[in-house]
Amino acid sequence: MSGSDLFTGTLDILILKILKTDARHGYAIGRWIRENSNGVLNVEEGALYPALHRLERRGLLEAEWGRTDTGRRAKFYSLTKGGQRALEAESVRWSEYSGAVSAILSGPQG
Repeated sequence: MSGSDLFTGTLDILILKILKTDARHGYAIGRWIRENSNGVLNVEEGALYPALHRLERRGLLEAEWGRTDTGRRAKFYSLTKGGQRALEAESVRWSEYSGAVSAILSGPQG
């Protein structure tokens, strides 16, 4: 599944979750999603960076320039207090949503 296949809200909640404990740069966020989904989710740069900028504009992320492990200059994103609140709220909403979809998929055939 490519990044364009992810619903915007799904990518947003994944980004918020990833940044809950550590600041990361865009490439590391994309790699984390790919590795932790066993390669099922591969977020393209064309979807990831607009999502990061959107979340930053909404005040859910803050960014600071720094150096990667390889010495490259990169923007590191971290969660704001508003981002933490949004993650909590969206996690509840996601659980309800995914539970409802699962119930439909495993329920009687139409």
